[in-house]
Amino acid sequence: MGREHHYFVAVRWTGNTGTGTSGYRDYGRGHEISADGKPTIGASSHAAFRGDRARWNPEELLIAALSSCHQLAYLHLCAVAGIVVVEYEDHAEGWMAEAQDGANQFTHVLLHPRVTVATGADKTRALQLHHEAHAKCFIARSVKFPVEHEAEILSS
Repeated sequence: MGREHHYFVAVRWTGNTGTGTSGYRDYGRGHEISADGKPTIGASSHAAFRGDRARWNPEELLIAALSSCHQLAYLHLCAVAGIVVVEYEDHAEGWMAEAQDGANQFTHVLLHPRVTVATGADKTRALQLHHEAHAKCFIARSVKFPVEHEAEILSS
């Protein structure tokens, strides 16, 4: 392998309601995610697991990381290929299966990138670059479930 990158994130539980984890229903799932120089993210567990719907949950953050990584790899590849992207949005979704023993896991994630390229750009090549972006996305390469994409390419 080549160079190694090291990341630091702090997670601090904020859900102690006065009795700690004395019982399953006796504590909040709220926590804060922070990193130096960045805004703090208010997080919780998913509402199905007694979490706060108004806060980001780990499942959403994982899907967001996959979508963001794909986007960044794709934009890089387009820039190198001379394809001018003028808009990019994704409405990603993920599926998690609940196991009886509580060891839940994601079964798959589906990205829906909708990309607008400059007039005259090679839309066929722009679509192909999604496959290359997927192969280069280090987050997708690091998970053990399938990450697929259904891309749409539009002209400006």
